[in-house]
Amino acid sequence: MKAEERWQARFRAPRVTLPVWARHAPARAVYRSNASGAWEIYTWDRSTGITRQATARPKGTSHGTIDPTGQWIWWFSDTAGDEWGGWTRQPFTGGPSEPIDLEPGFPTGIALSTAGEAAIGMARPGEGFKIYVIRPGEPARVIYEHTEAASVAAMSLNGSLIAISHSEHGDSRHPALRVLRPNGATVGDLHDGPGKGVLGLRFAPLPGDRRMLTLHERRGRREPLVWDPESGDQREIWLPDSGEITADWYDDGRALLLVRAKRGRTHLHRYDLAGGRLFPIDTQHGMIDSAAPRPDGSVEYSWSSGAHPPVIRSTNGHVVINHGGPTSPPSVPVEDVDVEGPGGRIHALVSRPARGSGPFPTVFLLHGGPTSQDDDSFLPQVATWVDLGFAVVRVNYRGSTGYGSAWRDALSGEVGHIELADVAAVRETMIDRGVADPDRLVLSGASWGGYLTLLGLGTQPKSWAAGIATAPIADHLSTYREETESLRAYHRALLGGSPDEQPERYANCSPIAYVDQVEAPVLILAGKNDPRCPIGQVETYVSRLAERGHEHEVYRYDAGHGSLVVSERIAQMSAQLDFARKHIKTEG
Repeated sequence: MKAEERWQARFRAPRVTLPVWARHAPARAVYRSNASGAWEIYTWDRSTGITRQATARPKGTSHGTIDPTGQWIWWFSDTAGDEWGGWTRQPFTGGPSEPIDLEPGFPTGIALSTAGEAAIGMARPGEGFKIYVIRPGEPARVIYEHTEAASVAAMSLNGSLIAISHSEHGDSRHPALRVLRPNGATVGDLHDGPGKGVLGLRFAPLPGDRRMLTLHERRGRREPLVWDPESGDQREIWLPDSGEITADWYDDGRALLLVRAKRGRTHLHRYDLAGGRLFPIDTQHGMIDSAAPRPDGSVEYSWSSGAHPPVIRSTNGHVVINHGGPTSPPSVPVEDVDVEGPGGRIHALVSRPARGSGPFPTVFLLHGGPTSQDDDSFLPQVATWVDLGFAVVRVNYRGSTGYGSAWRDALSGEVGHIELADVAAVRETMIDRGVADPDRLVLSGASWGGYLTLLGLGTQPKSWAAGIATAPIADHLSTYREETESLRAYHRALLGGSPDEQPERYANCSPIAYVDQVEAPVLILAGKNDPRCPIGQVETYVSRLAERGHEHEVYRYDAGHGSLVVSERIAQMSAQLDFARKHIKTEG
């Protein structure tokens, strides 16, 4: 297989997400797949093995689910990736689609009951956040609204309890939890105070069971908590092992599946609630993107590693589902690197070419979020750079998840500069160890990683030979004016207030303030319909580069915050490779 065919095959290889099954009809499930050439919603009747593509939208479909009875599938319908639109439902077996009669907006969660009820969250400019309850044959009813961020977290199976995540206290980074009746009456509140968020996961999977599975941060990391919102009873689930934890119910409500993330790898455990006993579940070394127990007690999970492409597996020992077709070529294993940085020890992941000993031309590929993390999962773009002869370094800078609440929350105030100080520390270590060639360093990233790329090129101009920024923030003030309501709330929490309250901080943390200091050639990729990092502020940054005659390229694509279309993702990767070949000498 030729080099170009090899890297493109990784993007084209059919992939599926972990199937989500109906609680009262476990043979019926939905999942997303790129098998058609774009990420779309599929149904799967596990009793017959029949799959059906339910959506076929030009730019793909990002959100879909199934109701607990297995009768209906739901998806969010926007326009060209702009994330603005409404929900649609369709019978599981096929038939006419039914748009939900609700004013369009930006989605903030959905939950469904066995009685056909839906709890739907929407955000709209100038209106803030609203939570609706929709019953068949009745008009939508608002049960909650606020100017601060709010979303639907979960609904009990019988529809009698609705959990919402909210930030009435003004900090969307650390939300509180409230449980309501369908008439809007409050049943219970769970708020642990400043700097300690509470996340709602799911109500117990039994009719009439009020217990809700949540995550708290009382001990400096996310851990499970079982909460009865009516009685107020709480039970914390504590693990002696390090790492951050999320959880799900087993089907009988007597045990929890605990998913523990540590240093970019995942470990599974079963926790029996009756005796408080913990049992490890054997899985391969790598990253589990999602996992769920089945009614028979087995666990299905989506697994991959830096070297091995994704697969949906069961603890029963078989592959759960795939779409056939050519498989993705493998890549190289990921190496762990620990570096002492200005704010503590930094964990980084390194992928280096199989041939040669370095120093290599190196891409510092920065993750988005910023509340996200790089891990030991399979990424076609990382494998592509390695094939081209580049080492790839990914830094879990301050602000990343997976390393405890303090590390995540260390990103506050002077954002951008904090993360780049950690990147600089890792960069120097990679140079000192002979991995990275100091004259052939590329700074790259998407979303928040794209923002850090532009900021790094301006504040560390002597450190980088080239920069590639995808869907970046170039100006915090302009972005705030145009972005979604949820992201405005996040911006206020992250930077300590609105632009009117923190004008200097918004300016000092914006790449456009340092655009005249940029020395390296720049490639910027931007979505024309991006509601998160709007293209207008990118165009202003590009104009400033052009005014001073600075070498740059712009790739504009007809989608939103990234693309769900396989051919478009290949085109974007190709543009990045062509740009790198122009400006960075490789051995090939």
